Amino acid sequence: MSELKIITNNHWRQFKYRYEVPENILSSDFDYLNEEDNIDGFFCYRGAWYHLSEYMRIENHSDKSFSSWHGYTSDSFFSGTVIRVSEDGEMYQIGLYLS
Repeated sequence: MSELKIITNNHWRQFKYRYEVPENILSSDFDYLNEEDNIDGFFCYRGAWYHLSEYMRIENHSDKSFSSWHGYTSDSFFSGTVIRVSEDGEMYQIGLYLS
């Protein structure tokens, strides 16, 4: 089994509010999100827009490389992104994982 590699610069960034996301992205990629309930938690990473609700929470994962991260989402069988959220929920760190 190959080792998991996480690539990140560990910079903290502010989540974007719904009004900061381009309208065409909201209507095509996030049409399932309730407008009143999801006013923030958006961010753009490597040219793709994400919302915090897309991430699976990490708890007791068998791969210890995930231990310092709060959530992940898969892009393929071998890759995806991981996220770490600040204690106040206003900022995030993002990383790319590869196996």
